[in-house]
Amino acid sequence: MLYIINYGLGNVRSFYNIFKELNIPCKISSNKEELKKATKLILPGVGSFDWAMERIKDYSLIDTLHNLVIEEKIPILGVCVGMQIMAKSSEEGVSEGLGWFNSKIKKLEKDTKLKSDYILPHMGWNSIKILNKESILDNIQDSYFYFLHSYYFDTVDKNEVLALSNYGVEFAVAIQKDNIFGVQFHPEKSHKQGIKILKNFANLK
Repeated sequence: MLYIINYGLGNVRSFYNIFKELNIPCKISSNKEELKKATKLILPGVGSFDWAMERIKDYSLIDTLHNLVIEEKIPILGVCVGMQIMAKSSEEGVSEGLGWFNSKIKKLEKDTKLKSDYILPHMGWNSIKILNKESILDNIQDSYFYFLHSYYFDTVDKNEVLALSNYGVEFAVAIQKDNIFGVQFHPEKSHKQGIKILKNFANLK
């Protein structure tokens, strides 16, 4: 069963509706015992890094997630801030992340010196460049996806990057480390291509 983690952040109902339309069984839950039944996990997120980590702690989910993802190797897909908190830390705040990637979240303008035509947050449609078309990006084209963020995922290991985008600087927008996946854009708002990514994730063997 695919579970969408409900920790008070993210478009959980949008994900649920997409999976139901795809006839993919799924549930929304924040219950630790229920999440232990998961064969796949979606970790959505909207908002700041520190607030997301605070919500994860409020629901006492850190140990549960670590056990499911690191020990049991359950596939997980983090979306937007749900992807960012998989890093070690962020320039957006002071909280430690989940630390699943040897990465830090950086502010776009800090590295890019954004010109007047680049404003924050980076909001709206932007193209991506796919580097690895296997797994969740199978049959996905270099297309446009919907973004809403001011910070980006800076990973030490470039082999973990599945796709890139550019907004004053080139940055990772899709990542993978073993059973752990993340996308910076919002697949639930990205029409057919985004739905295809969610379907690919749900169908991973």
